Amino acid sequence: MAIDPGPFFDSIIGRRVSHVWRGAGSAIFLEFGELTPHTRLDGRAGNPIGDVSLMIEWSWRIERPRSIVGGSWSSERRWHGMLERLRGASVNSVDLFAPLPEIAVTLSNRLRVVSFMTAEGQPRWALICRRPPLGTLHVRRGNLHVESP
Repeated sequence: MAIDPGPFFDSIIGRRVSHVWRGAGSAIFLEFGELTPHTRLDGRAGNPIGDVSLMIEWSWRIERPRSIVGGSWSSERRWHGMLERLRGASVNSVDLFAPLPEIAVTLSNRLRVVSFMTAEGQPRWALICRRPPLGTLHVRRGNLHVESP
């Protein structure tokens, strides 16, 4: 059965990037909408979580209309500045591209965040919808898959 990504995409279109943070390795997280405090398993405060989150585990880049700002292969010293440029912008559109679905999020500041897996396996991104509670959209065996909330 084919998965319709439309409701997931609709859940972030028009929403503001409220928070951006780096996970393990080169993973990045974009948090959209209202933020909720998060506590780690060890009791320490973690990064706040948005109504909707986009996680790109690796192989990502940030684009301008005619050039690449940088990405997961750029110097890590540049990452913070690149990611901060996303904060506060609203989502204009969300698209899938390539036979193995990669995701592209176009923002109101004319920047675009793109997943682009460069290693064997599957594209490693997930769109996690908490409000509305749609679940998690990701790629499994080359196709879109939804994990229940």
